Amino acid sequence: MGVNDAMNYVLFNNPVATNVWSFLSSNKSKTAAIAQQAATHSAKVVVVSEPLPPLWKILGPHRHILKLAGLSGAVAVMLGAYGAHHKFNSFVEKERDPKAIFEMTNRYHIIHSLALLAAPLARKPVLTAILFSAGMALFCGTCYYISFTNDRRVAKLTPVGGFLLIFGWLSFML
Repeated sequence: MGVNDAMNYVLFNNPVATNVWSFLSSNKSKTAAIAQQAATHSAKVVVVSEPLPPLWKILGPHRHILKLAGLSGAVAVMLGAYGAHHKFNSFVEKERDPKAIFEMTNRYHIIHSLALLAAPLARKPVLTAILFSAGMALFCGTCYYISFTNDRRVAKLTPVGGFLLIFGWLSFML
């Protein structure tokens, strides 16, 4: 059995394909003509020469959901920053536990890595990706450094990274 015979069997002559082609041909005459052309190997390949529209245009009326996600992410970062500095009880030590810093940093890093996956959905995906990447580098990078070394000299850069993450979320609203 050659390659052409195998492809013919997979596409047209096996029991499943035969049922699919007969179902399609019974529903519409146009579909039947396409199935008949394909079955006789005379189907032509159509090449699309126009590029696909950006993903944010494809979303159409659902773009507001993307904007809501951007706003929600920005609020999550702001509330996370507030909660990280809020004194929840009167027995809080002056310096935070390095393990707690690491766990918080890792959680933010994972969340924003997933958010970076959604950057192509933004109207300005390169800007969104730059903001998330720079924000993670400055925020997570400095927090990781502090948690591993307990050297807090780089802590002044951490809020800059936090603001870049907030702006990354807000860039979904552009």
